[in-house]
Amino acid sequence: MHIEFLLEERSAEEALKCILPKILSGNVGYGLHVFGGKDNLLKELPKRLKGYRRWIPDDWRIIVLIDEDRKDCLQMKEKLEKAAREAGLRTKSSTTSEGNFQVVNRLAVEELEAWFFGDIEALRKAYPKVPKTLQYQARYRNPDAVPGGTYEALERLLVRARYYTGKLPKVTVAGNIARHMEPNRNRSKSFQVFVAGIKACVGEELLV
Repeated sequence: MHIEFLLEERSAEEALKCILPKILSGNVGYGLHVFGGKDNLLKELPKRLKGYRRWIPDDWRIIVLIDEDRKDCLQMKEKLEKAAREAGLRTKSSTTSEGNFQVVNRLAVEELEAWFFGDIEALRKAYPKVPKTLQYQARYRNPDAVPGGTYEALERLLVRARYYTGKLPKVTVAGNIARHMEPNRNRSKSFQVFVAGIKACVGEELLV
């Protein structure tokens, strides 16, 4: 079994390098492919999927991960689904037969940073000066709906704690937090759905 992950940015790649070994067994291989931004991923995706269609083995799966970025979630998901359909690939959302799919489309709602707010313990292990009470504060109770944007909220939090003085080094921050993350305790709904998609690829369907 092998899973190809198509990602929009390097911070997602860095996070998944840390997270995937905690989700997948050792007999599942995977590849991480970064497209240098959402626009480029959406532009290149149809061609990339058509390329896979010509040679993809039966035991390979493709997972596309993209940030919602406060866009219409259903419209964004439909763009991904359409690209797969037009490439002649079956998506998990379009088939009712368990395991009879090749592509899983997933959105990080609203951004990858929401997954970090979903695991405050991991966030605090990486950055101990972050308040212990963070997850009990009203604005952080729903990691997928932090007011003002999750990236902006994380940037303010780490600047206030004096870890950084300006724009966050996203790749570094992603790696610092993700290496401490435990998938089973993450409170982000979009993270749980992402993990369920991975499990479905390897025949371990989860209900979320």
